[in-house]
Amino acid sequence: MFPVEVVYALPDVHILKKITITPGCTIHEAILISQILDQVPGIDLANQKVGIFGKLSPLDTPLHPHDRIEIYRPLIIDPKDARRQRAAIKLRRGLI
Repeated sequence: MFPVEVVYALPDVHILKKITITPGCTIHEAILISQILDQVPGIDLANQKVGIFGKLSPLDTPLHPHDRIEIYRPLIIDPKDARRQRAAIKLRRGLI
């Protein structure tokens, strides 16, 4: 048995679940064990990406001691579009 963490962040709340799992446990199994899906029913593992310490990983990835499983929220806006919009605003204000 070893510890891992499952985390999910909303704009105003950060949820962290510390659980103990058995060797061979996968990301998907750990998420189910953590019961975070009951606490945040809006999480859709079929469409949302997950990772370990910021590195995207498939749900069937086996876990290691002290891994931190992160469930990522969908992007509201493409990062490239957001940069373009910020640059356009600066250009209009004469800052560039």
